[in-house]
Amino acid sequence: MIKIKILYVGFLAFFMWSTQALALEEFEVTDIQVNGIQRISAGTIFNYLPIKVGDFVDDNEVNDAIKALFDTGFFQDIELSRKGGVLIVDIVERPTVASVEFSGNKEFETEALKKGMLQVGFGEGLVFKKAILEKVSQELRTQYYSSGKYSVAIKTTVTPLERNRVKINIDIKEGKTARVGDVSLVGNNIFSDKKLLKNFKVKPKTGWRKLNFLSKSDQYSKQKLAGDLEALRSYYQDRGYLDFRIDSTQVSISENKKKIFITINITEGKVYTINKVSLRGKFVVPEDDLKAQVTIFEGDIFSRKEVEKTSKAISDRLAESGYTFANVNAIPDIDKENRTVSFVFDIEPSKRVYVRRINIYGNTTTRDEVIRRELRQLEGGWLSTKDVRRSKVRLQRLSFFEDVNIETPAVPGTEDQVDINVRVKERQTGSMMFGLGYSESDGVLLQTSINQKNLFGSGRELAVSIDTSKITKSARIRYFNPYYTVNGVSRGFYLTYTDIDAARANLSRYINETISLGVNYRIPLSENNSFSFSFGPDRSSLSSTDGTPDEILAYIALHPDDWYLKTTGST
Repeated sequence: MIKIKILYVGFLAFFMWSTQALALEEFEVTDIQVNGIQRISAGTIFNYLPIKVGDFVDDNEVNDAIKALFDTGFFQDIELSRKGGVLIVDIVERPTVASVEFSGNKEFETEALKKGMLQVGFGEGLVFKKAILEKVSQELRTQYYSSGKYSVAIKTTVTPLERNRVKINIDIKEGKTARVGDVSLVGNNIFSDKKLLKNFKVKPKTGWRKLNFLSKSDQYSKQKLAGDLEALRSYYQDRGYLDFRIDSTQVSISENKKKIFITINITEGKVYTINKVSLRGKFVVPEDDLKAQVTIFEGDIFSRKEVEKTSKAISDRLAESGYTFANVNAIPDIDKENRTVSFVFDIEPSKRVYVRRINIYGNTTTRDEVIRRELRQLEGGWLSTKDVRRSKVRLQRLSFFEDVNIETPAVPGTEDQVDINVRVKERQTGSMMFGLGYSESDGVLLQTSINQKNLFGSGRELAVSIDTSKITKSARIRYFNPYYTVNGVSRGFYLTYTDIDAARANLSRYINETISLGVNYRIPLSENNSFSFSFGPDRSSLSSTDGTPDEILAYIALHPDDWYLKTTGST
């Protein structure tokens, strides 16, 4: 019997032949036998094995077969042998990871660490590879270093379990975050260190700030330092220093790994002014509309913020007309001799984007039509970011929803269509109140009210309230339909009844009964303006009691129990 075996030690492969023959004689494979299977099915092995029953093979095909099986990463030992026409495959599977346990980690949550490990191919249920575990450990150190924890210590323990499994323990001693001992700027002559470091998030504590133990400004973080460097660049370039640059940044750590020292070398350069500003490209909207968005002019001191503001304003104006994916690039032309810079805003509008469908989610009570009538973006029309933003504002103002979110995902397989997904989270829109009390002057007090701002999910409002006591009795009913017509005209009705027996309050001996009823309209004049008016009959009736004073009797005689029409209006 001839055997061929490959053992992998680290990244080296050693070929061991159990025969003195230098080459394997070609033979026909009449059968294939697999030994050593624990978790991996024979079918999986046959799928990766390039040799099939009926093939004629020699040492080259056998070597290729062993390599193909090793490339799967499932095996730590493979041995191929021949017995007559039978090809025997003996394998030793790599163990699988049964569990991964972390201890000592506070900076990062365990679930986040496990998720990160899966991205590099290491985790529970996967094949254990020592090289991948070492990579995981190094990645963990890198993450802790970026958070300023340079004294972190990571220890991994691999414990064999039954059924060819292993348990992984990763013990982390995070240590303390290195504190910033000093931040030095080299090369700044125009602005002082104090002024430049004022907006830094990474800096040592000085003065009274040392007493603020909750502040973490002196804790080093690679991400925070990167943000500070960008803020420094913006500070200079927003003040005209176009060719400002950061030459180098050195970060050193003390021997005890507790202090960080940062040195930033910069070149300030000279102040530049704006020479000319122009637009070019395809003007799919009126050129004057785009020029109106420009906020930098000839003679102004160069400001990167204003250049970016202009680019965004032009992009937003194009997006309002459906060109959502327009590119606006500010191309500078620098004159170093005269220290001026000209800008050409190159406009590439791309394709106009249209809305295929508007989908509404989360409304279990509110009807779809109530939401759709507030939308200013319509299906089938071109996408306008301005209308989408306005739609969101109008939905929020309804007060029916805790949260409103609008997304515009692209339609798969198209370049010029999107769907609009409106997701809402409803809140309670109804209230009920009941009150009961007693006072010596008013007697028993009873109050009850019902208010529903979104009646049966229709967007209509109904409010009813009743107050009774020994002196006062009142009832109010109000109904309001914000969309009486499809074009947004609102209509409402109201009825109020009040009966005051002043005699019981020892104020005066008379009874006043009033009734008001009417209708009100609100007519939209524009998106943000409307005209409102109401009209209806009112009646106020005074009646006397025993002992009513003569002056009140005279007033009652002059003001009989008549109805009159009351009208109001406002914009």
